[in-house]
Amino acid sequence: ATCRGPWAHAAEMATIDKIDQTKQAFQKQDTIFIGSKRAVQKKTFGREARYWKNVGLGIKTPKEAIDGLYVDKKCPFTSNVTIRGRLLSGTVKTTKMDRTIIIRRDYLHFIPKYHRYEKRHKTLPAHCSPCFRLNPGDQVLVGQCRPLSKTVRFNVIKVTKKAGGDRKGFAKF
Repeated sequence: ATCRGPWAHAAEMATIDKIDQTKQAFQKQDTIFIGSKRAVQKKTFGREARYWKNVGLGIKTPKEAIDGLYVDKKCPFTSNVTIRGRLLSGTVKTTKMDRTIIIRRDYLHFIPKYHRYEKRHKTLPAHCSPCFRLNPGDQVLVGQCRPLSKTVRFNVIKVTKKAGGDRKGFAKF
């Protein structure tokens, strides 16, 4: 349900209709101009203009980020969010929020009195771009970025292992 006024050209409307418009606000990539002048100047030969980038650190850009039709202002591959700082790995605990997941990080804490270790864990919220299809139990690599919300400071950049069957328990040890 996009606004089609008398100023709209057919090529411009074709581009707008292909973008995933499921949110209340109009979704578009900030770096791509959707105006009519671009359609006249340059032909894209059946492929729509889409901004994507390589985040570096030896991480490959997912095919869905290059070819997909989603618009995500917080995606490290298709927006201006940069990955800097720490890289952490963990297990996906929940995927119930919209584009946000909770990651569980297990570790061992040494108790000097008994010369033994105890199991502990921390949870970490991270933004998950629509180019990843995650389920609870998947192993992911997250990278630190600027604050994306009140609690989210990390972004999923790679899925290292898909979940097998059992997702409960201390998987690392």
